[in-house]
Amino acid sequence: MANFIQIGLFVLLGMLFRRLKAFPEQTAHVLNMFALYVSLPAVILLKVPEISFSGDTIVAAIVPWCMLLCSAILVMVLSRSMHWSRATTGVLLLVVPIGNTSFMGVPMVKAFFGEAGIPDLIVYDQIGTMLIFATYGAVILSLYSGERSNVQTIIKRALLFPPTTALLIGLALRNWSYPQVVVSTLQDLAGVLTALVMTAIGFQMKLRLQRTTLKPLVAGLGIKLIIAPLIALLGCRLLGLESLVADISIFEAGMPPMVTACALAAAAGMGVELAIAMAGLGLVLAFASLPLLYVLIQYL
Repeated sequence: MANFIQIGLFVLLGMLFRRLKAFPEQTAHVLNMFALYVSLPAVILLKVPEISFSGDTIVAAIVPWCMLLCSAILVMVLSRSMHWSRATTGVLLLVVPIGNTSFMGVPMVKAFFGEAGIPDLIVYDQIGTMLIFATYGAVILSLYSGERSNVQTIIKRALLFPPTTALLIGLALRNWSYPQVVVSTLQDLAGVLTALVMTAIGFQMKLRLQRTTLKPLVAGLGIKLIIAPLIALLGCRLLGLESLVADISIFEAGMPPMVTACALAAAAGMGVELAIAMAGLGLVLAFASLPLLYVLIQYL
């Protein structure tokens, strides 16, 4: 509970900073870039040696791909029945299956599950979310925004993505003990991740609800925050999966849409208002939906 309160305080701090002239409009972007290029890779380098590859680990790698399939099918079915535009369909296909499993996932998993859940989160995030973002995301952008990406470009983006690079380095050095000075440096850099990310989220927390985006917005967030994690929860429990890795995977399935994916959709002109609303409102609602999801995970 103390960690969750701390998260809320950082979000409120970000909202306060947005109202102060001393902080420019690019503040959230700078904080996110530092988190992406420095703090998150530091977390990965520290935690990769703790990953225990076993039969359970595969759950964290498979669940995000299952969520991708379920989410994409639901979006396509709703799109046809609601007669949504091509731009609206493209936005939802991009942002609904791809969750904010690292930036918001790390502090939230720490708050509810503790440090023990981070290695499983890394597997879910890197083998699932980030790989989906680099491959599936590139295909959706290519099909719905006019941007063309070949296989070579997709692979290059995936390998050079900072967290992915950190994962590969961490795996290569898995049997080598870091010098104490390296460990201390990584711990210092990793320790500011929650403060950076949650302050940036608070700084960006703007709700823009347009009537034309209301139905797809409600549908998209309903799938992302409610339906997808419930499918993951029921699927895991029906298969008899009740381990920590399964619980982390279910919890990660309920993360709000990835802000980066929403930003790319907006930048590509794929329903700008809907993309921004999915990012902003998704973050706000997640502070209520994730605690409820945690309670369901504990009782089911």
